Amino acid sequence: MRIKKILLFVVLLMLVGYSFSIAADGIQWYSMKDGMEKAKNEKKPCIVDFFYGAGCSRCEKLQKFVYNDPVIAKKIMADFIPIKIDLTKPLSKEEDALGKKFDYKNDCLLIFLDHNGEVISDAKGKRLCFVDSVDPEWFVSYLDMIKSQYK
Repeated sequence: MRIKKILLFVVLLMLVGYSFSIAADGIQWYSMKDGMEKAKNEKKPCIVDFFYGAGCSRCEKLQKFVYNDPVIAKKIMADFIPIKIDLTKPLSKEEDALGKKFDYKNDCLLIFLDHNGEVISDAKGKRLCFVDSVDPEWFVSYLDMIKSQYK
């Protein structure tokens, strides 16, 4: 009987550890170079986030309410290639050119690109670019819309 309890305890510990590992991993971001290469190989769209991180209210809100949401993180990892470009560091020529293409003026920028690096627009021709804050439910529907129209 004692061995069964110990075995059950070990199994529960492993399950809890596994769930924590999945939750802790969340979104695994790529550099622009690696992300675009992966997108081309897998024929997946990209989410590109030009960010500052701590101290930037936009970045902190996006991280806390959107990227840390397990449903959103799972969708992003399954259907997109997530790319983060750190605006606190010198940008590569490609990163700078992409930002300038959208007149980002070294400010936060969120864009969706196809696997060839072209911006993805919604069915009405609008593109999601500059974002101060995003409602998580709306973002899930936007991800679903991009996925459904992306072929």
